[in-house]
Amino acid sequence: MAKQDLMEKIISLAKQRGFIYPGSEMYGGLANSWDYGPLGVELKNNIKSMWWDMFVRRRDDIVGIDAALIMNPKVWEASGHVSEFNDPMVECKKCHSRFRADHLKESKCPQCGGALTSAQQFNMMFRTHLGPVANDDNLVYLRPETAQAIFVDFKNVLQTSRKTVPFGIAQIGKAFRNEITPGNFIFRTREFEQMEIEYFIPAPKNDKDWEQLFKEWVSAMHKWIELVGINPNKVHELEVPKEKLAHYSKKTIDFEFDFPFGKDELYGLAYRTDFDLKTHEKHSGQNTKYRDPVSGEEFWPHVIEPSLGVDRTLLAILCSVYEQDDKREVLHLKPQLAPYKAAVFPLMRNKPELVEKAQNIYHDLRSKYMIAWDDRGNVGKRYYSQDQIGTPYCITIDFDTLDDDTCTIRDRDTMEQERLKVAELEGYLREKLV
Repeated sequence: MAKQDLMEKIISLAKQRGFIYPGSEMYGGLANSWDYGPLGVELKNNIKSMWWDMFVRRRDDIVGIDAALIMNPKVWEASGHVSEFNDPMVECKKCHSRFRADHLKESKCPQCGGALTSAQQFNMMFRTHLGPVANDDNLVYLRPETAQAIFVDFKNVLQTSRKTVPFGIAQIGKAFRNEITPGNFIFRTREFEQMEIEYFIPAPKNDKDWEQLFKEWVSAMHKWIELVGINPNKVHELEVPKEKLAHYSKKTIDFEFDFPFGKDELYGLAYRTDFDLKTHEKHSGQNTKYRDPVSGEEFWPHVIEPSLGVDRTLLAILCSVYEQDDKREVLHLKPQLAPYKAAVFPLMRNKPELVEKAQNIYHDLRSKYMIAWDDRGNVGKRYYSQDQIGTPYCITIDFDTLDDDTCTIRDRDTMEQERLKVAELEGYLREKLV
């Protein structure tokens, strides 16, 4: 399948089956705005839940926060976002389209071939005003990242959680960037969701101290990629050259993915040194140092930051698990991620005894898992429909069920079927969904 065809098929399936819709569609849409439908929000929530479970609940050295979207604008002045968070922008002199200069391969407009202006720096912060009067006195910003709230809350978390360095603070939340040229479906949007950790480590005495921890986080990122079913053969590590590093970073690795539109950044892992806490102390006048409970030494912890996007994760998963052949269209989602864990069918919808038995099983399983009910068309069409949305197991209630209380369960990936006692269904699903 051609790469562009793959992208078009994924976008079409996403809308057709209720994963992702164009935003504000009934009013003509809004450029690069997307809404997550019933299945999309389930998949998205499952991704976030798995990330939180892996990096927060199952580790005793990481805690979580959920900070405000709008912060005191002095935060962004201190962090360098007001002065440094810029992209080079050019404008076509003919059609007036605007582009990021560093994304263009030619010096002519890709839309009409017109001449371009010289590049100017464009700040990507979204501005708004706090209160009823719009003036410079109440200018605030929608946060462009979740990281700064973690640094600002560092001392509060330290005191209330009683953690000791090394430890991390995690956050999942929305961020906003006024991108010049968003696009490629949900890959680059102006409103997006991040999963980030700031992992605080002792001030290194030499490079080996932080490099070993950095390697451990590289391994953790690859374990996550495997856990959610992103194709590891399409993931590549790129160490960002020194001249392209962010102003706060001493080392950054981009985890790039082979998307249908080309290789591009999926995740980032940065060694931010002690830049952030030191900078916030300088600008706020508040002490941000950590005191070692054993030695009494005070220092600014250094930071390793794994940064992951929820939307890009979801897109990379769809690109990894989508398959189409002559017979069916399938999402081979990990069962833990699938919006529905199973679907329950009555063999025939016009037989009350079958429908009643199937409904009883459906309601019993639905009290424990997300379960779909499907009685449309024949069983073959129902299988096809459930394969499209990634449901891993389909349970058919037939006339034998009424006699011996057994049912047919069909595996999405192998298409094999087996008979099980109805009483065994919950245990079967529990074992498969671990």
